[in-house]
Amino acid sequence: MQDLALEKAVDLLRTHCQRVTAVEEVPLLSALGRILAEDYVAEFANPPFDRSPLDGYTFAAEGTAGHSADNPASFRIIGEECAGDYFARAVPEGCALRIMTGGAIPQGCNCVVRQEDVTADGEKLVVPFSIEPYTNFCYAGEDIQKGTKLAKKGAKLTAAHIGVLASMGYATVKVLRNLRIAIASTGDELLQPGQPLSPGKIYNSNLYLLAARLQELGFTPEVVGILPDDVAEAAKVIAGFRDKVDVFLTTGGVSVGKKDIMHGVAAKVGQRLFWRVSMKPGGPALAYTMGETLGLALSGNPFASYATFELIAVPVLAQISGNDKILPQRTQAVLTDAFPKESKGRRFIRAYYENGRVRLPEQHASGSLFSVVGCNAFVDIPAGTGKLAKETEVDIVRLYKVK
Repeated sequence: MQDLALEKAVDLLRTHCQRVTAVEEVPLLSALGRILAEDYVAEFANPPFDRSPLDGYTFAAEGTAGHSADNPASFRIIGEECAGDYFARAVPEGCALRIMTGGAIPQGCNCVVRQEDVTADGEKLVVPFSIEPYTNFCYAGEDIQKGTKLAKKGAKLTAAHIGVLASMGYATVKVLRNLRIAIASTGDELLQPGQPLSPGKIYNSNLYLLAARLQELGFTPEVVGILPDDVAEAAKVIAGFRDKVDVFLTTGGVSVGKKDIMHGVAAKVGQRLFWRVSMKPGGPALAYTMGETLGLALSGNPFASYATFELIAVPVLAQISGNDKILPQRTQAVLTDAFPKESKGRRFIRAYYENGRVRLPEQHASGSLFSVVGCNAFVDIPAGTGKLAKETEVDIVRLYKVK
């Protein structure tokens, strides 16, 4: 298939990928950002006992009824309890227990007084006021009742989730397997950053741009590196990932030049789904299947690879991972700058969106990367559109922003 509409290309890709359903159990601290595979319910109340919110003394409040500074109540101190200790017997009427913050309030007691508000002399406690039952008293289950749903299946675990699950004693949790992505670039002209720049060579910015963007989206790609401009050698590397990753992503080698090898690679390793999408830049995108693995080969031009990644790859990654939050969002906005070019075909231009308005950069070439800095939207210009004047209302695609 050739020259597919963008939406049809994405729909076709979605029919050839399955949402991750495999489950793995991981240590709690390794679960941050992962998707829960099942509901988690409180198996007990938390806190699991009535406890003191402060350092002081606990006793039966009824023993202070009618007492005041002129007529203080008196209790016999029979022991002490710190957080983590447990006073196993009941406190008799007329007796008190010294208790520290977090200590379990024993049977026979129903209040706590601050130690600085009372006087202790040996085993004698003097309380110069009356106090109502259950003053300074934290009930069992005050935070979480037994049976409370702590986190729902499908939730993306946050630090707060981790803390709550830890408070209920969960050392491990069951989560969905992470999406597996491999990424590579093609081109003998490419150098890795850190290597000396030589004539005819350029640094491999695409690989770093898209690998970093994948991490922003919450994924951990396997960075394969640079594939040689040789069909057999590149195919051998890519075929090694067959059924080991969900998506194999490449940039470069998709046009019609002598070294545009990805057509031959796709034929060797699997079955082509389509080549060319009706959009600019990035039109010569190539998609193929390799067993259970989906292959996406994007343009080698920096902005073209970025645009097609956001518009084609991200919706597919959202479906496989079950994370719809990363999907681009469509809305309307008003241009603050004119766009002086006619658009014979559908065109996407980079933009900076804020409060219903979009600002355009000076540079729009598909090979330009610097103007992507700060870019948070694309203007979607329909085919057959003339020059765009300032204050024109346009359709835009807002990109997922890391919070």
